[in-house]
Amino acid sequence: QVQLVESGGGLVQPGGSLRLSCAASGIIFSPYTMGWYRQAPGKQRELVASITSTGTIYSADSVKGRFTISRDNAKNALYLQMNSLKPEDTAVYYCNKFPARWDWGQGTQVTVSS
Repeated sequence: QVQLVESGGGLVQPGGSLRLSCAASGIIFSPYTMGWYRQAPGKQRELVASITSTGTIYSADSVKGRFTISRDNAKNALYLQMNSLKPEDTAVYYCNKFPARWDWGQGTQVTVSS
């Protein structure tokens, strides 16, 4: 059974940075396209960025130029470097394969506020 554990969230001021991490167990995730998703209060979960097994990256327009997704297949780990954070980035962030097919982890809360 695949288990996903996200970490690295927190409270940050606008303009600040955070680095999220996702640890996957129960599967070797190197063949899969992986993604970071987020869900803000009252909104549907949305894809923020994805990365294929060969490193091709997609970023949503709302985060392009500010967020960078990366992966370490040897560690079964996925990362999201978030810079120039805005209040509208406030959400719970999750990782999963893309399209999402595995059980969701608990997510990590990111709050951008002064």
